[in-house]
Amino acid sequence: MDTLKRQAAAVVTAGLLCSMPAYAGTKSAGSKTIESAGTAMAIALPLVAGGITLIKHDRIGSAQLLAETLLTVGTAYGLKSIVRERRPDGSDYRSFPSDTTALSASGSSFLWGRYGWEYGLPAFAVTQFVSYSRVQAKKHHWYDTLASSALAAGYGYVLTTPFEKRYHIQTSMTPTPDGAMVQFAYRW
Repeated sequence: MDTLKRQAAAVVTAGLLCSMPAYAGTKSAGSKTIESAGTAMAIALPLVAGGITLIKHDRIGSAQLLAETLLTVGTAYGLKSIVRERRPDGSDYRSFPSDTTALSASGSSFLWGRYGWEYGLPAFAVTQFVSYSRVQAKKHHWYDTLASSALAAGYGYVLTTPFEKRYHIQTSMTPTPDGAMVQFAYRW
């Protein structure tokens, strides 16, 4: 199991490192750097999720990831054609919802639903950065990115089933008023 976790960590790390821009610039280029990093991470996250399904030899998970990604991004594109929301930078009327955030959120909601919070929480953090980068670049309003995340979460809830681990160890995390409760269970 340690080998599997190391392989998954290597795939996640390599994917995120490859998605980072290889330059740093002045303050005006810094805004573009954040936007570029967000776009690259949005593309990398579903690819990393696909790599994890391959490492785990999870063909059903691969199909669920593909279906969730296609439906989430497809719905986002469809809504862009129907809803005429002006972008904050004024460039056009295709702001709602954010298709870039939808792409990223499909990967993070899949990882959370299929493999648990251990995979989903870091992916969720990446999706939050992608959302931030879209708002910071004035390409979307905050509610555009929230709607995309909600779309992905909805499709993830409907399409993604938890992965049955070969070691029969199940983990879960439940919010409580004072923090969170983490549960570990072993199925005989």
